[in-house]
Amino acid sequence: MSLGPVMPDLRGPFLEPDEEEMLRHPLVGGVILFARNYRDPQQLAELTRRIHRLRTPPLLIGVDHEGGRVQRFRDQFTHLPPCRSYGRLYDSDRSKALALSRKGGWLLAVELAAVGVDFSFAPVLDLDTRRSRVIGDRAFHGQPDAVAELARQFVLGMKNAGMAAVGKHFPGHGSVHEDSHHETPVDDRRYEDILMKDMVPFRRLIDAGLAGIMPAHVIYPQVDQQPAGFSSIWLQQILRRDLGFQGVIFSDDISMAGAESAGDYRRRTLAAVQAGCDMVLVCNNQPAAMQLLDSLEVDPDPVSQVRLMRMHGRESSTDLAGLKQDPEWQAVTGALAALDIEPELDLGDDDRET
Repeated sequence: MSLGPVMPDLRGPFLEPDEEEMLRHPLVGGVILFARNYRDPQQLAELTRRIHRLRTPPLLIGVDHEGGRVQRFRDQFTHLPPCRSYGRLYDSDRSKALALSRKGGWLLAVELAAVGVDFSFAPVLDLDTRRSRVIGDRAFHGQPDAVAELARQFVLGMKNAGMAAVGKHFPGHGSVHEDSHHETPVDDRRYEDILMKDMVPFRRLIDAGLAGIMPAHVIYPQVDQQPAGFSSIWLQQILRRDLGFQGVIFSDDISMAGAESAGDYRRRTLAAVQAGCDMVLVCNNQPAAMQLLDSLEVDPDPVSQVRLMRMHGRESSTDLAGLKQDPEWQAVTGALAALDIEPELDLGDDDRET
């Protein structure tokens, strides 16, 4: 069985019979987990084992686990700093910041791998221009070169732990005030301005072999009237052809307000796939996801299959408790604890951030 283009979520910490049936649907290719799916490391490891055993090849399991205010699993996991912590250090000690960013990526990935998660939708490659409240300290820095350098080290750390990274939100969400979870942001800047600023980290990380990218639910009317995640201009012409990206394109959650302009859930999914997305996220509306699977007709794309198979994570040799006895884990957590972590902005429901 191939991996389909739909990535739904689950209601709670245990896999219910109707959810097992949903995940066996040939159009499903993965599962995204949230805080509601987590009680403790043992429960989570059992949940991911059950999901992986449902199908061959195994379904992909992803999670939004960036650090700071977007960290789905907290109790018994290391409290990861927001990416901005590395950026603040970068301004005073570039070498140390780059080294710690690499350690932070490794730590994020090695802990997720220990409970059976394949990959995280991280890191954020947006620039923090102080305009976007939803991005804020999720971004490494406000300067493109700094973001590119810090993010590359973070991604290398993840790769060293056997995990692929997904950079977001292409071509850049940091210059709009509106939150695409609740409305459709519009960025009126010229393409040349976006290319020379926001897209710099994406271009650099693509050249370094970035495995996945998530486009923004933002409209850039100087380029296209469709949000980037539904735009073949952004995804096929610019991202694939011009930038040479060969990895997986994951849509942002099509339940978000920023996706509503594409129509109902079936039309949103078709629009995303036709624009160039390999996998479409349907979050926080499981009835809609199940209805979508009943009505959607999409033929498997062999090229997408190859891309998606590369997102499977390296199986961990230990559980989370055993990992904490590892001298490398102890050294990394000790090093990251020295970061000056400012109070985080509370944006409410943790399960809405992607």
